[in-house]
Amino acid sequence: MKESQMVYGIRPVVEAIRSGVEIDKIFIQSALQGSLLQELKDALRGKNITVQYVPVEKLNRLTRNIHQGVIALISPIEYANFEQVITQTIEDGEAPFVILLDRVTDVRNLGAIARSAECAGVHAIIIPQHGSAQINEDAIKTSAGALLRISICKESNIKSTINLAKQLGLEIFAATEKGAEIYTSTNLTKGLMIVMGSEDAGVSPEIIKLCDKRLKIPIKGSIESLNVSVAAGVIMYEVVRQRGY
Repeated sequence: MKESQMVYGIRPVVEAIRSGVEIDKIFIQSALQGSLLQELKDALRGKNITVQYVPVEKLNRLTRNIHQGVIALISPIEYANFEQVITQTIEDGEAPFVILLDRVTDVRNLGAIARSAECAGVHAIIIPQHGSAQINEDAIKTSAGALLRISICKESNIKSTINLAKQLGLEIFAATEKGAEIYTSTNLTKGLMIVMGSEDAGVSPEIIKLCDKRLKIPIKGSIESLNVSVAAGVIMYEVVRQRGY
């Protein structure tokens, strides 16, 4: 990771938080103490920022500079407000087209999905605050820059986000090999959210329960499922086909 993507030292990190810099995560040395640490905790209060307590060796691997036990990872993008994106899309006379990634942790898959999404006219990609691939230089490169062009929404509570999407009139589809409907047999022309699951376990059961329908892609071979980025591309372009873009 480049030094330009980090802020290190307690005071600089506090100032970064107060100035509104987009921060992905803050690493704090385990068992760190002192009045400045309390000031950092005060600055974090009410902020939607992930904090992880780690051994000092982890911090030393990130930078050789004096970090005082604290390093913040700066996001290369500015995250969008989900409700605002959907409201504006509806006001523009378009049917919202949203992708939600449930625990997709590989940056290459994230980048590939973003690239396909931007090409397919997706209005927003939603990622969870915890348990998601980090949007970093590798992800942006894999996306061919799409992560800099498409609205990315980072949400702390995915269940609440899905419920909000329903209130905004979106139909929620889970992509799963256990689905009851073939993806080409479902009406995908209205406002919708497609949920793609993790590389190893798919969409989590608690998220599937919140979805209106379960879609599946027919598999003719012996391998049970496609790579998540490939599956996302297949379904996104079925939306494109049906909507006649």
